[in-house]
Amino acid sequence: MSHTSPPLKLSTAAILTLPPLLWAGNAIVGRLVHDLISPFALNFLRWAIAFVLLVPLAGWALGRSSGTWSHWRQFAVLGLLGIGCYNALLYLALKTSTPLNVTLVSSSMPVWMLALGRIVWGIPVSRRQLLGALLSMLGVAVVLSRGDPELLLHLQLVPGDLFMVLATMVWALYTWLLSKAQVPQRLRSDWAGFLLAQMVFGLVWSGLFTGGEMAMGQFHIQWGWPLGGALLFIALGPAILAYRFWGLGVQRSSPAVAGFFGNLIPLFTALLSIALLGEAPRLYHGLAFVLIVGGIMVSSRRG
Repeated sequence: MSHTSPPLKLSTAAILTLPPLLWAGNAIVGRLVHDLISPFALNFLRWAIAFVLLVPLAGWALGRSSGTWSHWRQFAVLGLLGIGCYNALLYLALKTSTPLNVTLVSSSMPVWMLALGRIVWGIPVSRRQLLGALLSMLGVAVVLSRGDPELLLHLQLVPGDLFMVLATMVWALYTWLLSKAQVPQRLRSDWAGFLLAQMVFGLVWSGLFTGGEMAMGQFHIQWGWPLGGALLFIALGPAILAYRFWGLGVQRSSPAVAGFFGNLIPLFTALLSIALLGEAPRLYHGLAFVLIVGGIMVSSRRG
């Protein structure tokens, strides 16, 4: 059986580019509202809203004969990793770390993708993939250093960075399991139903984590239009739409190839910050884009 990834089509690349753009917005919004709501509560409310929005589209996935309950173990694990843990850890990291450090840590995504595939499923790693990972991470370094390597030498890691390391590993495992999930064809072919089945269990996990946050006295929430608008955005965009296109992109390519697109997040975060602050793009943004996209192209080409 061959483990060679299919060649990356332009349409698949476009599909895999949208989630990083939305997740860049998620990181910015998460940072903006961290004083208004505690991280686990933010994650729970985000997915609760997304659940309500998806039920009219895929309520059938909650029925007895849908396959959700007969395959509950798989959906419980996917819900724990992709919904219960990843974003909660991201919001926790944003509360205690800087966006610069968080995006630097998340740039290790391709490495974790390749390592997990090799260690757990025995999928070989090619020289092209290693070269692609190097180019892509170099592009991220250019963004984070603003074209000045000296800035990287003065980075200091804080406890929040460890949460982001864990979040990145969790997302890599989630993506691999997403591609390996053995579920009924009807669920697999209906993106809304497949995501809703994960949400059912993810909300349980997220609710338990929020309960723990309350028990530790860390829960807080300040209602208002800023928080309400932020919740609506992260439920519609980074949750429903991003997960939909990420799953489709993984299905059309492979988890290893998809992992390289995660390195577009720091670039998009920088560009969105420029748009919000009204600053002009710099030359190093163009260089970073060339390196990151070059890494994607090199890693996804056939040998």
